[in-house]
Order: sequence, then structure tokens, then C-alpha cells
Amino acid sequence: QVQLVESGGGLVQPGGSLRLSCAASGFTLDYYAIGWFRQAPGKEREGVSCISSSVGRTYYADSVKGRFTISRDNAKNTVYLQMNSLKPEDTAIYYCATEPWDYYCSAYRSGRMAYWGKGTLVTVSS
Repeated sequence: QVQLVESGGGLVQPGGSLRLSCAASGFTLDYYAIGWFRQAPGKEREGVSCISSSVGRTYYADSVKGRFTISRDNAKNTVYLQMNSLKPEDTAIYYCATEPWDYYCSAYRSGRMAYWGKGTLVTVSS
């Protein structure tokens, strides 16, 4: 069955970097869009970034543009979120999610992707 497992979260100082991983199993990654979302305490979940099925179009929230980079390694069935220049407001639980045959990350933009991981906590603090 479809399964997503996030890893790579932790405590980092402002200005630091982390790389999150989303390990996928039960499906062929290239045919699925993968989105990253986050939810901070007391706030609604928000989309962070997405990489589409097949051609790999990428999308970013304005708040992370220029600082975060999403990438996909089909051979390892893993999607990465490289996060640089981290700020305290990036503190949240980060989730990856997936939707099949989504060439424009439409499901990501509606927040209604089909399958979700359990999340990994990122804390940005001095």
C-alpha cells in the first residue's frame, strides 16, 4: 500500500539548514506528485512546496521561495526538501503527501492530497 515516511527534522538555530526526506513505498514515485505541508502550533496547515508527477514542475509558497528547494530521486523513491536560511517562523510539523497523476500539483494547491505521512518536527530556535 502507499506509505510515506518523513525524516530529517530536528532543532536548528536561525539561519541554519535542514534537509527533510520523504521516503515513499508502494508506488512508483515518478507517477505521483509529492507535496510538503507544515502546521505550526495554533495555526492552520499550509502548503510549503510541491513537485508534480512526471516532468517535475515545482511550486513554492511565497514564504519559502528562495530558501527551500524540493527535489526528487526516483531511484531511491525519495523526495527531499532542502531548507536554508531557516527562521523561527518555520517551526512546525512538516508533512509530505502524495497524489497520483497530478501534473500541476492541483491537489497540493487545494490541500487535498490522497495519502499523507505522519510528519517530522522542525524547531528553529536559538
